[in-house]
Amino acid sequence: MFIHVVADSFGKLAGICAALERKYDVTSELPGGVSISRSECTALIVKADLRLVENIAALRKTLGNLSRVRRRIFLFDQTVHLWIAQAYALGATQVLTGPANQAKLLSVLAERGGPGAPCPVNVSDESAADAAGATAIASMFAAVANGTSIDVKGTKDAGSKIADHIAENGLSDWLATVRWHHEGTYQHCLLVTGVAIDFGLNLGLAKRDMERLYSAAMFHDVGKATIPLAILDKPGRLDPQERATIETHPALGYHALKDNKNVCPELLDAVRHHHEYLDGSGYPDALCAENISDVVRILTISDIFSALIEDRRYKTPMSREQAYDILCGMQAKLEKPLVAAFRQVALNR
Repeated sequence: MFIHVVADSFGKLAGICAALERKYDVTSELPGGVSISRSECTALIVKADLRLVENIAALRKTLGNLSRVRRRIFLFDQTVHLWIAQAYALGATQVLTGPANQAKLLSVLAERGGPGAPCPVNVSDESAADAAGATAIASMFAAVANGTSIDVKGTKDAGSKIADHIAENGLSDWLATVRWHHEGTYQHCLLVTGVAIDFGLNLGLAKRDMERLYSAAMFHDVGKATIPLAILDKPGRLDPQERATIETHPALGYHALKDNKNVCPELLDAVRHHHEYLDGSGYPDALCAENISDVVRILTISDIFSALIEDRRYKTPMSREQAYDILCGMQAKLEKPLVAAFRQVALNR
């Protein structure tokens, strides 16, 4: 078993290979070179400037020859939504960012049980639900950040694939898959979508209502596309100014979508109001119970639960039992019968 490295300069290749060769068998190549195609390759590491069209074209060909590799990790020295979106479009299963990304890589390979560890899903399948979901979310974030048109249909189609995956494989499989391959805001959006879908299935929602729910979940945090990543990914407690900035994301998402003819009023309502509480203590509009829709009530519970069980590098994920206990303690804010129904999702499904 070995790791294959693809980078767009000899300097990048040398740096990554030197870090990995102490523990793993390593091969390497430049994009557009003579690509290997060996079935025993268990992890692919890519570091390249995705601002260059020629790099993207060369990587697409190289990764096509290595499509059977189950783990494809991209490294970027900076955290840029557009680069992350392009990486997932090329088939990334995980993206590591920041100047210390090589140290993160070694940590990831060790924490995840090494490059030969079993993977929850066959990520080389381009129709895999998690890959489709991550690509759609990354593309959506990039569109909002750049002020370009959002692919609403593509995002909904990805939500449909996730719904089919969960209906067939269950929620626990989805949670494991997402935690394995995704970090930060992307992990959160995919977790919320999966939890909301499983909640809807447990409630017996009709097909049309399920479509509304998973679409709302896919889009709910789109406003975070313009929030500084230093705030989104801050490891410690946010200060009051940072908290105020975070709390602008529902309204930002609403404004990014409101003029899109393919976005229905129910979806806009969910994006704007998924942080509202029954007692009027939520934001941005301090709505009370009678003004909060059923879809938003389901989405809010799913959102809180998912945030509590997220796997972040700076915090240990809360157990599902602990997260559910917290939901039960929010009696004035969340609908009690829905929280009771959520028990089956949180603890048993």
